[in-house]
Amino acid sequence: MYIDGVFSGGGIKGFALIGAYSAIEEKGFRFKRVAGTSAGSIIAALVAAGYSSAEMCDLVDELKLETFLDKRTPLFPAALVKWFHVYFKLGMYKGLALENWVTKKLEAKGLRTFADLPPDGLRVIASDLTNGTMMVLPDDLPKYRINPLSFPIAKAIRMSCSLPFFFEPVRLKTGSRTNIIVDGGVLSNFPMWLFDKDNVLKVRPVLGIKLSHKLPSLPKNKINNAIQMFEALFDTMKDAHDARYISRKHEKNIIFIPTKGILATEFRLTHEKKMELIELGRKSAFTFFKSWGY
Repeated sequence: MYIDGVFSGGGIKGFALIGAYSAIEEKGFRFKRVAGTSAGSIIAALVAAGYSSAEMCDLVDELKLETFLDKRTPLFPAALVKWFHVYFKLGMYKGLALENWVTKKLEAKGLRTFADLPPDGLRVIASDLTNGTMMVLPDDLPKYRINPLSFPIAKAIRMSCSLPFFFEPVRLKTGSRTNIIVDGGVLSNFPMWLFDKDNVLKVRPVLGIKLSHKLPSLPKNKINNAIQMFEALFDTMKDAHDARYISRKHEKNIIFIPTKGILATEFRLTHEKKMELIELGRKSAFTFFKSWGY
């Protein structure tokens, strides 16, 4: 049975999405269209490219997450370098290693640009800080005088994954103007609204996979210092838009994977922890399918 799927953001916690995808495959569902934000955009792109969950697990086995932390050549004493990059480059890491990895994995399946995909087969969310607007890729590229069919998929994924201050933003040039593009989770971390719209008849079932507890049982943020306040501020910022949307909808079409307590930027995750996250996603999905009406 064909369905449409939406994968939420969540950084390193995105390994759990692979486990959920494994359960979805076992239940006999296949994705016709997919969408995602940040880590969810990576999984969505791999699904669109034709990767099975088993192949994704193989990628996890070979993947060394630290390779994504591509620092620039130091110009100053080590203690000052990271602050220099944050202040002037707007991020500690370049993000090119991530883009290059995605490029290689997609090219292995014959994909390079959005022209290599069916229309609306893949859509990802990014945030345009220059204009203060959300970007849906590839749909919104004509607004930047860019042909969406010639735009690299991996570039779009990097844009969606550019966590503010962690990865450098993507600078998208349109004529004489440069637009600063960052992580889509800033504005929509779970874009289920792309496929499930009010008063619009759905072509096929839409299934969401979200890296969080269900809203009523979402743990409260503990705020006792400035760092905890910043974490709570960012969590609220990236989830508020989607929480409002989900609250108006039945939750019956969303697989919730409770990953509270795991850092989105824990790039030195052990192999055992990766497997635990994958298994968590798998178990959460199978629990969900016990009551899903399709």
